[in-house]
Amino acid sequence: MPQSSDSLKQLTEELSKLPGIGHKSAQRLALHLLKVPKDEVLELARALVSVKEKMRYCTSCWTFTEADPCAICSSPKRNPHIICVVEEPSDVIALERTNEFAGLYHVLGGSLSPLDGIGPEDLKVKELLERINPGMEEIILALNPNVEGEATTIYLTRLLRPLGAKITRL
Repeated sequence: MPQSSDSLKQLTEELSKLPGIGHKSAQRLALHLLKVPKDEVLELARALVSVKEKMRYCTSCWTFTEADPCAICSSPKRNPHIICVVEEPSDVIALERTNEFAGLYHVLGGSLSPLDGIGPEDLKVKELLERINPGMEEIILALNPNVEGEATTIYLTRLLRPLGAKITRL
């Protein structure tokens, strides 16, 4: 890359901050953006700004949405007596792609990780407990099968078991 191209360096640096994008991939993306018509780049820029301005968290399940509550939480076709607990909004998207689950979701916003300083107070655990009512049939814990996910599953199981709902793990 030419030494005098500060704007290209800056774009490459910003793109490399995205998850899964290393320096070489960021450089390829930046060079690609130079080749496409300006209106396509402007559309990308508008889409980025739009998503930041319009998207927020659903105050019920904590997934990303433009409308609050989200389409899943407000759907009368969903079973409100089954909640699937996941770590991130991306997990909701992945599960929804299967078209198999007809209950509601609850996004924790991560998993317990004492080494990283993430405890129950840093997750949406209190909000999950507030959603559990006597009519709750099942709580599905669909957390990642890594050390942090397992620790979170154990913690939530101990916390939720006394509330009476069936607890299932994926």
